[in-house]
Amino acid sequence: QVQLVESGGGLVQAGGSLTLSCAASERSDSRYIMGWFRQAPRKEREFVAGINWSGDNSYYSDSVKGRFTISTDNAKNTVYLHMNGLKPEDTALYYCAGGAPTMYYFYKGQSPYWGQGTQVTVSS
Repeated sequence: QVQLVESGGGLVQAGGSLTLSCAASERSDSRYIMGWFRQAPRKEREFVAGINWSGDNSYYSDSVKGRFTISTDNAKNTVYLHMNGLKPEDTALYYCAGGAPTMYYFYKGQSPYWGQGTQVTVSS
């Protein structure tokens, strides 16, 4: 069972930046997809970004494309979400997920492993 631990959330003003980290207890197949989802109060959980461990396959939601960047550090078994130009509508609980065999399955939320979440709050 792979354990995922998120960190880096916090309170930031609109236009600011934050970097989220997700440390995995192990890294199995380099093709497996890791990444992030988020859930705002009273809203459905939504896909944010995904990447494979080798870093040559990434995908972003339209709402964050151009503002967020996802990356990996294989030496640390860690996935990062660099968030710039934050908006109040980015406020949510951000979850790390991983282990999906393809980006399609990851995007559909069908990853076997999930973290506990880290809160991001953007003030206007």
